[in-house]
Amino acid sequence: MSVRQNRGMVALIGTAAALALLLFLMPALGPLFAWGFPDVEPPIYRFASFPQVFLAHLTIVAASSLASIAAALLLGVFVTRPAGREFRALLGALAAIGQSIPPVAVLAIAVPVLGYGLWPTFLALAIYGFLPIVANVIAGIESVPVAVREAAEGMGFSPFQILRSVELPLALPVILAGVRTSVVINIGTATIGSTVGAVTLGTPIISGLVGDKLPYVIEGASVVALFAIAADLGFEQIGRRLRVRAE
Repeated sequence: MSVRQNRGMVALIGTAAALALLLFLMPALGPLFAWGFPDVEPPIYRFASFPQVFLAHLTIVAASSLASIAAALLLGVFVTRPAGREFRALLGALAAIGQSIPPVAVLAIAVPVLGYGLWPTFLALAIYGFLPIVANVIAGIESVPVAVREAAEGMGFSPFQILRSVELPLALPVILAGVRTSVVINIGTATIGSTVGAVTLGTPIISGLVGDKLPYVIEGASVVALFAIAADLGFEQIGRRLRVRAE
């Protein structure tokens, strides 16, 4: 393992440890926040424990990201096949339109149909996380050298076997980069789900803004930031391992 890889792993472990300590030891920081914000009572958000709120946040980000990945893989593979190439431009346009629509707007449209809570947030995150992944799926598959495909055909591989055993494995580092971008963005974006009743790490933030309790905002934002950094560092380590294996 190189020095750079060691540093990346140390950074990941340190960030994950800081996140875990903040989640489980937040009540112990009560005296510190009480000293800094003497007018706020209680100084620590207590309507739900931070581990509970974090787990709810993690669940909705993971579920929406899996939906985005599944849709992006299916559609990205389809438009790179001969039968679907004519839909490539249309898919790109639709994905770009979906990315340009703010998640708040998606929530406003979805709430009257789906109601308040989890599902509008899930829909907004799934749509918002789709573009980075599908763009990289297409780019990754199209970057596979023609000579490699021809060699696989010469060995008697079927189109499905070429996709499964050649194209997707070679495109995986590029696809993972899109997943990394999508997940990290959605970790931060998921906080707005609390405006429509979903339980996320945005819940203490919204509560702090509404109740004029700045410590709640700081606590929620700190956990979200550490979560996003840890996820980014984790994907970085996975990406490095894939590149090393490909070499």
